[in-house]
Amino acid sequence: MSSVKSIRDIDISGKKIFIRCDFNVPMDEFLNITDDRRIRSAIPTIKYCLDNNCSVILASHLGRPKGIDGKFSLKPVAKRLSRLFDRDVIMASDVVGQDAKTKAANLKIGDVLLLENLRFENGETKNDENLAKELASLADIYINDAFGVCHRAHSSVEAIARFFPDSAKAAGFLLQKEIEFSQNLLKKPTRPFVAVVGGSKVSGKLQALNNLLPRVDKIIVGGGMAFTFLKARGYDVGNSLVEDDLIEEANKIIQKAKELKVKFYLPVDILAAQTFSADSAVKFVTTQEIPGGWIGLDIGPASVKVFKEALSDAQTILWNGPMGVFEIDKFSKGSIKISHAIAEAHATTVVGGGDTADVVNRAGDADEMTFISTGGGASLELIEGKELPGVKALRVKDDDSSS
Repeated sequence: MSSVKSIRDIDISGKKIFIRCDFNVPMDEFLNITDDRRIRSAIPTIKYCLDNNCSVILASHLGRPKGIDGKFSLKPVAKRLSRLFDRDVIMASDVVGQDAKTKAANLKIGDVLLLENLRFENGETKNDENLAKELASLADIYINDAFGVCHRAHSSVEAIARFFPDSAKAAGFLLQKEIEFSQNLLKKPTRPFVAVVGGSKVSGKLQALNNLLPRVDKIIVGGGMAFTFLKARGYDVGNSLVEDDLIEEANKIIQKAKELKVKFYLPVDILAAQTFSADSAVKFVTTQEIPGGWIGLDIGPASVKVFKEALSDAQTILWNGPMGVFEIDKFSKGSIKISHAIAEAHATTVVGGGDTADVVNRAGDADEMTFISTGGGASLELIEGKELPGVKALRVKDDDSSS
């Protein structure tokens, strides 16, 4: 990544810095933050700026609000940041309105200002140039430290970079670490290299699966996406989630795995439920015997055993996507057990994505993993070999930078 500068490569001393962070943290119904890993991940970059006598403007989105909605306010994030930094973080009541502009203009060295939820502005997700220009006018330097949103061309991620010269834009420490780690992992994995892929849909992971096949030794598929593969194999999967238009693609992937001598694992049993709810009747059944009308919502104990066996000799494990509907306790056991198995493996273990990171946290395995990526979609797109818009926007025109 020679042409993406790191924050260390540019002169930030005494300047006003705009940092795009990823504070899209999970909250409970009372708006308490239930996992602040993403906030803590941003601290090294913010501290570096403060140590260089800067004033800092932080910006992030939270959730998918339709317009301004108090439920999606970043106030709880400002509170948590104040606690983590042991200093008052100033909170703006808007994004580029009068309050934000006044507070940004009055920042002193060592001050930290957090703008309100970027997605309260309609233009953010539309990559609106006018919004980007207004955001850019608040600061001297732009730093992107939000890997989790780099796959989206949004105003605060892509368009904003156009309004800063090459000498005034760079990647923060977290973003740099994520890019380097993902690329090195795919270039030189220690073998056997096993990919564990889950989540609800094949469609979102199709490109990644195709790209992983020639690189890995084994692929383990769980979660809702497994049922499209099981149906492709001729199984009756009841009312389980299936993408019928992708059955042919699923067959091609199974075929390609065979040709490349990549071992391809699917669940052998599942936890089936009569309805998609926590109080539904449930039972374990083999994948050949899913009752008509029932829905598969988690992998079963025999699948856990088979998958554990497949993971036992792995030297590198990439995990993206849970094994079932882990948000409901009843359907979380498969994901939790696979998390334990990956954590206990004597391997380089890389966890990609929000949901998968949540599972690892619930399982209490976060400290055992080698690397937890903060972006699900972004890490998948890196695996697919795509250039992320947010990273591309930071590229400098001449390639003689030393980074």
